[in-house]
Amino acid sequence: MSSQEVEVLVVGAGQAGIAMSEHLSERGIAHVVLERDRIAERWRSMRWDSLVANGPVWHDRFPGLEFTEPEPGAFASKEQVADYFVAYAEKIGAPVRCGIEVNSVRRNIGAPGFEVKTSDGDFNARYVVAATGPFQKPVIPAVVPDAAGLVQIHSSCYRNPGQLPEGAVLVVGAGSSGVQIAAEIQRSGRQVYLSVGPHDRPPRSYRGRDFCWWLGVLGMWDAATPPLGAEHVTIAVSGADGGHTVDFRALAADGIRLVGRTEAFDNGTMRFAPDLRENIANGDAHYLQLLDEADAYIEHNGLDLPEEPEASTVRPDPESLTNPLRELDLAGAGVTSIVWATGFVQDYSWLQVDAFDETGRPQHQRGVSSEPGVYFLGLPWQSRRGSSFIWGVWHDAKYVADQISIQRSYLAHNEQAALAPSGAV
Repeated sequence: MSSQEVEVLVVGAGQAGIAMSEHLSERGIAHVVLERDRIAERWRSMRWDSLVANGPVWHDRFPGLEFTEPEPGAFASKEQVADYFVAYAEKIGAPVRCGIEVNSVRRNIGAPGFEVKTSDGDFNARYVVAATGPFQKPVIPAVVPDAAGLVQIHSSCYRNPGQLPEGAVLVVGAGSSGVQIAAEIQRSGRQVYLSVGPHDRPPRSYRGRDFCWWLGVLGMWDAATPPLGAEHVTIAVSGADGGHTVDFRALAADGIRLVGRTEAFDNGTMRFAPDLRENIANGDAHYLQLLDEADAYIEHNGLDLPEEPEASTVRPDPESLTNPLRELDLAGAGVTSIVWATGFVQDYSWLQVDAFDETGRPQHQRGVSSEPGVYFLGLPWQSRRGSSFIWGVWHDAKYVADQISIQRSYLAHNEQAALAPSGAV
């Protein structure tokens, strides 16, 4: 069977792939988007039942289409987000082919472009865009052996408290996912232990404006690199229940027991790092700093926004902080399951080209890889802090499409030169 010829092959039809398709189409560049499941499948099948987006729908969208529901200041459910991308793909006429898995991409020998092997035959592509995003392979640290007799699931497999056995639950990871899952399980009547690592804790809103707006006007979305030492610091913010500021002291007051970073497991006992107080303090400092910067912005620009002095009030330290647990006998505490909200690693095993460093990380400059003709999209901090967010990936896709267009112009010139009389070019 002969290969299917395509100029640009985009792998993945999530937010990155759909954004890439829009910008390629605007430039008249022929392409196909291959998706192994459905459009935006991970929003549907790798999220818990009650999940909503962490940004309001006026912000977390592409410029070319507004959400039909919910209201602009509300937070879309996971199904509404997935439906939005399906509608967007239809709106722009994205050439998406679902149910096709890309098995390998290799550079052609003695010819330009790449050989792409898929579950639906082979493709020959001049350019390849890896738009599979940052959430590819769930990570469960090798801490607790399977023989320990505990139910262990990653947050991407968690759906609701009913899927867990009776008993207390340890949630490891206190970013947006871990916090929301812990709160939901606690409301179901379980005792929850929440392992808290380093995190940023912005206000959900302040003085009448959402934190997404504040990060925008303060230039924080455009930060090019994370602060030194904060590359893996998570953001603890929630759109659940209409949106609210994550307050670990409030979680403790509701009955959740806070513990430090999960370090080790030995003979039924989990051990935690002595860093809980430091992690909470650093999160508080980040929160209060953002309030101060927002106040200064309001004053400098003469804005008439309501004052909110109570926002800077910090609750008293709970027992979790004053008498921190360093170890926990899981059986003695009735813990029967662990939810690991510990993030993901990228998996580019299918992309067999020279575009990665010795650790397997993509080598790129704003998505333009070290392998000519290969591009990345949807990476955290690809060009700025907002790169892995819905609106941010749209802007990164525009840049990548521009770079592909530039390379096409060089190729077109070369072809014209080859046809011109000798010395004419």
